[in-house]
Amino acid sequence: MQSSYISNMGEWKKGFSFSVPVQVRFSETDMFGHMNNTVPITYFEYARIEFLKYLGFMGKWMQEDEEAIPVVADIQCDYVRQVYFEEKLNIFVKIDNIGNSSLDLHYLAINNKEEMCFTGRGTIVQMNRQTGKSIRWNESQLQSVQV
Repeated sequence: MQSSYISNMGEWKKGFSFSVPVQVRFSETDMFGHMNNTVPITYFEYARIEFLKYLGFMGKWMQEDEEAIPVVADIQCDYVRQVYFEEKLNIFVKIDNIGNSSLDLHYLAINNKEEMCFTGRGTIVQMNRQTGKSIRWNESQLQSVQV
């Protein structure tokens, strides 16, 4: 299965270098031990925040007097294989495209057998917390996120 945002799976997978480990908890599964279909979005959030910390964005955004905040504009998940209770995954995240005030992020979940479990993409926008209007990336931010 290949999603519309992936033109060449091999090349797409090579572009990932940042990941976070997760283990599927009991509370994230149904009565058959399958991971609930809403959980990957939570994993994407965790990986996204850790990635943005790594880039140096979260510290500034978390300051009380900072006008800019990140907002998720859209999110998508494509399921490739079943995931089960206690399964260990690596959730990869990368920047696919940089807009004036947005980042298009791509996600990849791989299990310990090196099998792809699910993929995803989503856009975050840097916005003014008072006005709700987008804020352009500054030069320092752009240098941090060059694809």
